[in-house]
Amino acid sequence: MSVLNHLSNMRQEIPKLTARQQQILELIQNAITRTGAPPTRAEIANELGFRSANAAEEHLQALARKGVIELISGTSRGIRLRGDVLRSINELRGSRTRQTSLLLPSLSQLMLPLIGRVAAGSPILAQEHIEQNYCFESSLFQKRPDYLLKVSGMSMRNAGIMDGDLLAVKQTRDVKNGQIVVARLGDEVTVKRFRQTKSVIELLAENPDFKTIVIQPGEPFEIEGIAVGLIRNTFLA
Repeated sequence: MSVLNHLSNMRQEIPKLTARQQQILELIQNAITRTGAPPTRAEIANELGFRSANAAEEHLQALARKGVIELISGTSRGIRLRGDVLRSINELRGSRTRQTSLLLPSLSQLMLPLIGRVAAGSPILAQEHIEQNYCFESSLFQKRPDYLLKVSGMSMRNAGIMDGDLLAVKQTRDVKNGQIVVARLGDEVTVKRFRQTKSVIELLAENPDFKTIVIQPGEPFEIEGIAVGLIRNTFLA
């Protein structure tokens, strides 16, 4: 199949979005890239100048009906991007570079290791920590991740991050307040929202059932990376 025929077929499969729906979709993508989590309805309303969060909810419901996103009840950030639809949308945005990658699929794919239990004192990407490798289209991520980490527990539930989800992580120690990070605390690795003041570092849960972790002076602590995407474990089944 030629590149042009491939693109033509994709156009027929992709749901048609209004300009406002496309704007909201891009806002969701950017929020996930920037902080590791989707925006709340109130944040969408504030960013786009809606009078209330209800207007944002109506647009989100429309996107869900078109199959572009999934909405999770019971959490303010319960928005998931549909990987298959998003991949097709991103493919259509490309020009010559993207068309070249369609001719050479390996140029558009990422091989990401899934990290299991991390041993104390050893690098997170050490071979013994890698349970499996998965291949993804690079267009799923606006920032290139280095690995996947399987989420354990529900401490980040209100950020739309559930037990068993696979968190796409970019390995870095350069982190800003508000970003969702992977942090090493002694023998454990945890996913939390980062906040630093002049006097203290805090790791914030997104679930009122979990307490804030305060990093004490001299306590073993290290940032392993920032969240740049989220993948439902069922997507890989």
